Amino acid sequence: MTEAAAISLAERIDSTLSPFSDFISSIIFYSVDVFGVSLPLVVVWLMAAAVILTIGLKFVNLRGFRHGWHLVFNPREHIDSPGEISHFQALSAALSGTVGLGNIASVPVAVTLGGPGAIFWMVLAGFFGMSAKFAECALAVKYRKVLPDGRTLGGPMFYIEEVFSRIGLKTLGKAAAVFFAIMAMGASVSVFQVNQAHAQFANVTGMNVPMIFGVIMAAGVAYIILGGIKRIGGSARIIVPAMGALYVGAALIILLMNVPAIPAAISTIFQSAFGLDAAGGGLVGALINGMRRATYSSEAGVGSAAIAHSAVRTKEPLTEGYVALLEPFIDTVVVCTLTGLVVVVTGAYLPYMGSSEFGIEITSAAFESAFTWFPYILLLASVMFAFSTLVSWSFYGAQAAAYLFGATRRVDVIFKLTLCFLLSTGAAISLSSIIDFIDSMLFGMCIPNIIALYLLLPELKRDMKAYEAKHGL
Repeated sequence: MTEAAAISLAERIDSTLSPFSDFISSIIFYSVDVFGVSLPLVVVWLMAAAVILTIGLKFVNLRGFRHGWHLVFNPREHIDSPGEISHFQALSAALSGTVGLGNIASVPVAVTLGGPGAIFWMVLAGFFGMSAKFAECALAVKYRKVLPDGRTLGGPMFYIEEVFSRIGLKTLGKAAAVFFAIMAMGASVSVFQVNQAHAQFANVTGMNVPMIFGVIMAAGVAYIILGGIKRIGGSARIIVPAMGALYVGAALIILLMNVPAIPAAISTIFQSAFGLDAAGGGLVGALINGMRRATYSSEAGVGSAAIAHSAVRTKEPLTEGYVALLEPFIDTVVVCTLTGLVVVVTGAYLPYMGSSEFGIEITSAAFESAFTWFPYILLLASVMFAFSTLVSWSFYGAQAAAYLFGATRRVDVIFKLTLCFLLSTGAAISLSSIIDFIDSMLFGMCIPNIIALYLLLPELKRDMKAYEAKHGL
């Protein structure tokens, strides 16, 4: 297939994708007008859940923070426990699905649409989201299925189905679990990562070869994911710390070079966050766009990372809850804040205010303002971020497919190869329709997941009380 023919295929996929995403978005993103800004009710749904779970679990996001780090770096392994990967590998695998181009590309989108104040609301959402991540990941381990060959099959679809069955709504529970799995499969077509990695590649090298780039990325993803969660966990254990150190280090250098401008940038963020700056719609615009992009970044309350954590090697499900609450902190509170500060300190977002068509280009411009060669560092980081995210989401989609069609090797291979083919077209699809499609799938997943979390909250509180008493927490 020639490059032109491949791009034509991608354009046809794009034209097919747009009406579907528009239809799903109209349902999931049903909005009300708040002071002239459209407020999707699903944003309220997510934030209410995060706050309620934080209060219900007595601020486990603060109380369990130290214990989570202890579990990650505790050398004691549960060798004789069911599961396939360690706590560190599970955290790395889940982080590789969240610490990605959402941090590099979607943060500037939030700023251009909602103003610098969106950064404040992203961080706040990440803080409360730590409790939601604790709940869904602990429950995913508790209700996972361990197959005869030792493989694990887990995720919110299992506890969704279980808790509805308990209250006499078995059919509804099955339907809700199936809906979650379908949305997870849709979200796994994460062409956003390929698209934005190629955008930075083209921006730095001047080579606009979307299909070639996409095929190379998809081939690498295929090699990793066809090896299962052990290969995914092993690769994530190396890639995630390396790419995190690279990107965070680069961001810190930019900020150190602009230390005098940081106080003014922080002031701008707070003024915009509380409506003192009309840019991006003031308070409401900042809040809505910050929350929306925080969800795409950390996925707290969505239930996606719970699929990776369900493969952990442990006999105590609560341990993975404590490990998982570290994700939104690393992903949103740390990495997104650094990206946002770099973008605001350098003023790189200003020419793009009101536009959603530019993401990584803004971050690249911010980095380039310090050193002309910084975009090459960002290129390497973006490719690593994109690759790791694609790998994790491919696993999430494969687990959802196994739930729907059976945990057979045939189903697994067919799904993964089909997914990799779709990913290969991602660089040639428009950014706006990609964001709309993925947002629709992600927010769709959170609806049945959060209902199940509410229903299971009393049980989770009892389990947490027993765990803390046992371990002296």
